[in-house]
Amino acid sequence: MAIDELIASYVRSLQGERNLSRYTLRNYTSDLKAFFDNLGNDDLDPGAVDRQALRGYLAKLRQENYASASISRKVSTIRSFYRFLVREGHIESNPLGAVRGPKRERRLPRALTVEQTVSLITAPLDGSATGLRDRAILELLYAAGLRISELVGLNIYDSDVKEGTVRVVGKGNKERICLMGQPAQEALRRYLFEARSTLASRTEERALFLNRDGGRLSARAVQIMLQQYAVQAGLEQRVHPHLLRHTFATHLLDGGADLRVVQELLGHSSPSTTQIYTHVTEAQQRRVYTAAFYNQYRDTLKRGVSKDEDTNN
Repeated sequence: MAIDELIASYVRSLQGERNLSRYTLRNYTSDLKAFFDNLGNDDLDPGAVDRQALRGYLAKLRQENYASASISRKVSTIRSFYRFLVREGHIESNPLGAVRGPKRERRLPRALTVEQTVSLITAPLDGSATGLRDRAILELLYAAGLRISELVGLNIYDSDVKEGTVRVVGKGNKERICLMGQPAQEALRRYLFEARSTLASRTEERALFLNRDGGRLSARAVQIMLQQYAVQAGLEQRVHPHLLRHTFATHLLDGGADLRVVQELLGHSSPSTTQIYTHVTEAQQRRVYTAAFYNQYRDTLKRGVSKDEDTNN
């Protein structure tokens, strides 16, 4: 089979086995095509590729200033593709099995302060149908820590305003129950009973959040809306839906929540994924320590030294 056919077969297997999004599958395809295009031979036997060829490709990516995380993803995709080729019998052995990508730089997720979060969530001021919808969306993104895909995938019967819960389908089609506090309950209740019927032009539409035409609201529309309210709230940093998820986790841990509880609420399969938020709260603790304790101690110490010098003089 030609390389393009093998890549297409691999992507179909990923779609069937792991139910990945179209965006992710597109990334897998482009990563593999870029690698084989770099080798410059359309009729190349994938079994003839060796570690030196992959290392040369990685060197080229570094010269082009690709981030370590991007290079690691590309290496992971290529190695996964070759494992597929072995499993399906297209090649006898994996020539790239021992190659590792660069270590990913550990980046701490950013989070909004409580004051910034309140300013953002209360930015939709009007009582129009879209205003009530947007307020409910902002409340849910923060109060339930939802991914953008989980939010726009919600159907009308997935939420229970009275119980303060929402059923979401996360990565890998895993279902979980998320909680929401009283402000989110009230915002969602108002949207459901005062606004949704105004937007619903098609009674069969099951989506919880609707656009102006009565169809399911898109992730892109939520991203644009969120950035507009961030500007309205006077936030200078770039605000995106996942930032509210980071903020949700950080504020929970700052408030004393157990790491395991936060893991369950976020839908993380591994505690190591949630662990990164403890570093965010540790950084926050250090800032508080410096501002509230160390600076005061340092200034007092300076005043004491100055007094001693005056006495000696």
